[in-house]
Amino acid sequence: MNQIQNIKHRDAGNFFLIAGPCAVESEEICMAVAEHMVSITDKLKIPFIFKASYRKANRTRLDSFTGIGDALALSILQKVKDRFSVPITTDIHAVNEVAAAAQVADVLQIPAFLCRQTDLLVAAAKSGRFVSIKKGQFMSPEAMQFAIKKVQDSGNPNVALMERGTTFGYGDLVVDFRAIPVMQSYNVPVILDCTHSLQQPNQANGVTGGKPALINTIAKAGVAVGVDGLFIETHPDPSQAKSDGANMLPLAEMEELLMKLVNIRHSIR
Repeated sequence: MNQIQNIKHRDAGNFFLIAGPCAVESEEICMAVAEHMVSITDKLKIPFIFKASYRKANRTRLDSFTGIGDALALSILQKVKDRFSVPITTDIHAVNEVAAAAQVADVLQIPAFLCRQTDLLVAAAKSGRFVSIKKGQFMSPEAMQFAIKKVQDSGNPNVALMERGTTFGYGDLVVDFRAIPVMQSYNVPVILDCTHSLQQPNQANGVTGGKPALINTIAKAGVAVGVDGLFIETHPDPSQAKSDGANMLPLAEMEELLMKLVNIRHSIR
């Protein structure tokens, strides 16, 4: 993802990291997470992209948190970008969201459930922004070559794929690490979503569960098999997060994990 402006430490030989809270809850939380992550990634020379969803559309229940308002959330992401000089990524869910999101985001993220949505992929491609497509939980890695082609055939060569687990029964996911080299064979960066790969969807209470204690395991395995980038959602206090708190890594644990991952990266190189 070297084509992205403002991404630092391109030549350090590390994986790149996409990290931040699941959603834009407040300016205070976004700024706190960004400041902490910029400090760590500068110290460890990890290329860093800040992530937060300005809108959460894929919710289980009608009363689930969806956001603080599009305009306000996007303005907070712009403030993070300006203050810390870091690239931004956020989700888009419909064609009519692309223009506003692309004014702020350097990378437009296509959610897994929408990875086959042709009009959304084409609109994202035509925005000129980098497009990161999450592999659907229902998709084989081989099938993702066609999602890549939709973006590239729309005139945008800047596309990445993200592994986020495959449906395993009704309420769990499993990561098949064979998917990483398969998707890398299509000559695009491949990112491992260490957060959502550990989700436990479709819980009876309507709130998605997760196993954040295993983020370390998933991340280490991903770096060991040569993934290009990692995606890790983090929050100062996941128990108080308004979205996906059951999946996020506490912010205080990020530095120790990243130090281990950098050591693994250097050892295999």
